[in-house]
Amino acid sequence: MAEKTERLDKVLSMAGYGSRKDVKKIIKRGEVEVNGRVVTDAGTPVAPAVDSISVSGELLIFKEHIYIMMNKPQGVISATHDRRETTVIDLLEDEFSHRNLFPVGRLDKDAEGLLLLTDDGQLAHRLLSPRKKVEKVYYVEVKGRLVEEDVKAFKEGVFLGDYRALPAKLEILEAGEVSSALVTIYEGKFHQIKRMMKARGKEVTYLKRLSMGPLKLDENLEPGEWRELTDEEIRILTEAVNL
Repeated sequence: MAEKTERLDKVLSMAGYGSRKDVKKIIKRGEVEVNGRVVTDAGTPVAPAVDSISVSGELLIFKEHIYIMMNKPQGVISATHDRRETTVIDLLEDEFSHRNLFPVGRLDKDAEGLLLLTDDGQLAHRLLSPRKKVEKVYYVEVKGRLVEEDVKAFKEGVFLGDYRALPAKLEILEAGEVSSALVTIYEGKFHQIKRMMKARGKEVTYLKRLSMGPLKLDENLEPGEWRELTDEEIRILTEAVNL
């Protein structure tokens, strides 16, 4: 099977060397070598997975896709851009501005925890598809006492007025005037956990996502911090959705 090829200028732009216009100038100046030979045609097809590409003597390490784990802080919205609000993309401080990263699913503005950012549309689609049943685990605190009837209701699927949520798992950690629990869901409707709890007479006061499928939040990441996924994390995530 032949390796996938792309235009040389597109590969350099995706690797962060500037806009397509910028990299065409770099190529034209003879600063780019492919497999040891200077290339001055921006449209030259290259296979970045196998070809050796260097710019001004610096070897290019090309990544077809970028995968970022973020511990989303409260007060930041899960969007790519917004005129008034700080977005999760803003927290990257333009480091990956040459890639069209987007959040996989959303976390409420006042929620925090694991958020995956990527430019891999196929992986994102599968992770979010209810048919794939990728579990998402949250830690939640609510006003009100959680009881076994709530556990049963979550297991059966809480009716939310306009639809019935898929069966979910509620594991009570502490029950009292303020209760805490772990909630596992397999979909990601708008304000879903808040609405499920409200339907049971509880009010969510704190919400944090701990995991998505096999991907668990790195405990070393403070709210607002992020890092790229390891090769192993990418592997287990793609295997979980049969990619």
